[in-house]
Amino acid sequence: MTIITSIILGVVEGLTEFLPISSTGHLILSSEILKLPNTEFLKSFEIIIQLGAIGAVMALYWRQLLINWAVMKRVAAAFIPTAIIGLLLYKIIKSYLLGNSWVVVGSLFIGGIVLILFELWLTRKDSQTFGAEDTKLENLEKMSYKEAVTIGLCQSLAVIPGVSRSAATIVGGLALNMTREAIVEFSFLLAVPTMLAATGLDLIKSSPDFTVNEFGLLLIGFMVSFLVALLAIKTFLAYIRNNNFIAFGIYRIVIAIVFALVFLI
Repeated sequence: MTIITSIILGVVEGLTEFLPISSTGHLILSSEILKLPNTEFLKSFEIIIQLGAIGAVMALYWRQLLINWAVMKRVAAAFIPTAIIGLLLYKIIKSYLLGNSWVVVGSLFIGGIVLILFELWLTRKDSQTFGAEDTKLENLEKMSYKEAVTIGLCQSLAVIPGVSRSAATIVGGLALNMTREAIVEFSFLLAVPTMLAATGLDLIKSSPDFTVNEFGLLLIGFMVSFLVALLAIKTFLAYIRNNNFIAFGIYRIVIAIVFALVFLI
């Protein structure tokens, strides 16, 4: 890996971390396009680089993270399922799933179909209840702990590269009748402990083998993903106020087919 490829992957991470299109999946596919060797360092890079984007969340939502304990207790509850599943499946994820382009392509394709069908179902459901009293959850402080854990279980599906942590949590929240703004914000906040834990675990297990040059590449990727994510978060929030996620579902299907035809078949 070079400084240029580190910057490219940092941009990819910053752009995709909070969109329902799987940042890990895009990092793996980008590495394939760049013809980077599927080394243990690259696998660690694809995990650790996400911390840069999470830093952007911490910069934008520090008040909620430090002051709003009612919300953070719900974030903690949602984090528990992912923490348990991620810890139990760490070796399997890193040995067999990370770096597997076919797993990513399949997850992107199936996830795209699910996202489109879910949005169509949600649109039909909302049209049938049009005019009825609006009971959608807007205030995260009023979320029940059962709902928080349910969203956490949805997020845990994202241990499979290509599923998308953002998509899984957003679909889970919308299914629980949360507003789009509320579940997207909760997804941002839930990303903080999730990625801190994933990065910390990988650093503990892998960092003793990193060279000084590799630490430098990680730092560059971190800084780039942080800066790009700052812009991506604000843009995504503006987008979801007036749009659904069908466009992202279509994108997932198209990118999966194109990548499979060009690079895998």
